[in-house]
Amino acid sequence: MDWQEWKKQEKAKVEEFPNEIILEIRAGAGGVEAALFAEELANMYISYAKRQGWAVSEIDELSFEIRGKDAYRKLRYETGVHRIQRVPETEKMGRVHTSTASVAILPVRKKTTIEIKPSDLEIETSRSGGAGGQNVNKVETAVRIIHKPTGIDVRSTSQRSQLKNKEMAMSILIAKLEVKKEEEETAKYSADRKSQIGTADRSEKIRTYNVLQDRITDHRIKKSWHNIEKILKGEIEPILDAMQ
Repeated sequence: MDWQEWKKQEKAKVEEFPNEIILEIRAGAGGVEAALFAEELANMYISYAKRQGWAVSEIDELSFEIRGKDAYRKLRYETGVHRIQRVPETEKMGRVHTSTASVAILPVRKKTTIEIKPSDLEIETSRSGGAGGQNVNKVETAVRIIHKPTGIDVRSTSQRSQLKNKEMAMSILIAKLEVKKEEEETAKYSADRKSQIGTADRSEKIRTYNVLQDRITDHRIKKSWHNIEKILKGEIEPILDAMQ
């Protein structure tokens, strides 16, 4: 292999596995328990990211930007619906409740083929949340962008300026549109996907956290791990390694 060919292959690897991602977590079915589970998942990934030496910055509620070597390569299979089964502290009858939360890992690529027309965007601004008295609350720095053709809705509230929040929101929107495009293209070749791990569809139930049995099961590779408490504190390397 000559030098030019090697450079091409290395460049392709970088573009396939960017070192910057958007992590989004949303509570699903289960009310308060689902919201608690979503927070636990967020803390799990943030703890893991910090253990890796990656930079983590909050974008909006349960939405984060993560930068670091191999961030997308290691976390790309976390996309999907995560389910937890446990007895809530408020449950007086001892019944097991099932709650869900969805995780999205969005790669942020340096190059994009996505073209967005200004007329396709609806942009709203508002005051960012935070501690009272901060300057960030006195001006409309938070930005919400709606992509009218797809209905995709993104927000950025953590930056101190409206311009920075708009840039971040646009970055998230492009990442979501790229994922949507990839899913649509991949769906055309569904017969070739049987050997792949899952479909990367956010509606797919990928993992169950059974607290009573202290067991986490990934349904795609049919493998289980124990010590949920330790894993939810960010020690998820065994799961991520198995998924690779």
